[in-house]
Amino acid sequence: MSRSDNSVMSIAIKDFRVEENSKVRLKDWPTQIKPFFRSDEDYQKQLAESKVKLSQLQDMFYAHDRYSLLIVFQAMDAAGKDSVIKHVMSGVNPQGCQVFSFKHPSVQELDHDFLWRTTLCLPERGRIGIFNRSYYEEVLIVKVHPSILTAQKLPKDGQKDKNFWKRRYQSIVDFEKHLDRNGTKVIKFFLHVSKQEQARRFLKRIEDADKNWKFSIDDMKERECWDDYMSAYEDCLSHTSTEKAPWFVVPADNKNNARLIVSSVIREALKGMKVSYPKIDEAQRKEILKLRDILAKESEDDLSKK
Repeated sequence: MSRSDNSVMSIAIKDFRVEENSKVRLKDWPTQIKPFFRSDEDYQKQLAESKVKLSQLQDMFYAHDRYSLLIVFQAMDAAGKDSVIKHVMSGVNPQGCQVFSFKHPSVQELDHDFLWRTTLCLPERGRIGIFNRSYYEEVLIVKVHPSILTAQKLPKDGQKDKNFWKRRYQSIVDFEKHLDRNGTKVIKFFLHVSKQEQARRFLKRIEDADKNWKFSIDDMKERECWDDYMSAYEDCLSHTSTEKAPWFVVPADNKNNARLIVSSVIREALKGMKVSYPKIDEAQRKEILKLRDILAKESEDDLSKK
């Protein structure tokens, strides 16, 4: 990722991709890198251009109606998931995009396996689905707070299995392979924010009365488990990043940079599916031309009456 001080290098998404079967150590992945923009004006210009390209690709993707795209976002509190979704996807037709956020599971959801509630929200063909948190909570917050498993009513033998977490990782990998085989492309983003930057963002939420609602005591309780979460994320990324459903570790201390990286990855994913507008056969074309002649004549008749 070398470049001169006066130049801005294009985004190489492979630099942020977690390769399959690699051992992830998050201290080796930076939370901040040199920006991919020269100024605020340049950032706004790049983001606007990206939105146009993404909108064009999404329109074709929707018309193609053969694949779907699932985008997963995971991160520590205040890493910027909401703002990334808002700024990157704001130009996409709402008809072809759905966003779901997953909080504490309901009683009904706890009566099913851990993949059930998110499976209900998977995107239809031609649509983009965004999960703001996801089934990955089951190997992150649940791993940091294993007491949560009690409410899941799992078979006792299963909870005592020394390979319990490995089996959960495998369930997720198998699930994502199933999705890929059936036309749903999966890409996953871990917004990698530093503990210091999280503290700064928490302070802003406290100092700005209009943002107090974004902060809670629970946020601080989870912050106390930072090292446990980093360990859980390392295991998760190491075990579940695959060729067909890769993880991307996005430096998130600079929100603008993170948005440009995420946007670039999403565009490449849509391009990679090689979608196109549906083509009609010759018989259909002839029928359309006949209808065109009828409409043209009706239009001419209306004009002659005025």
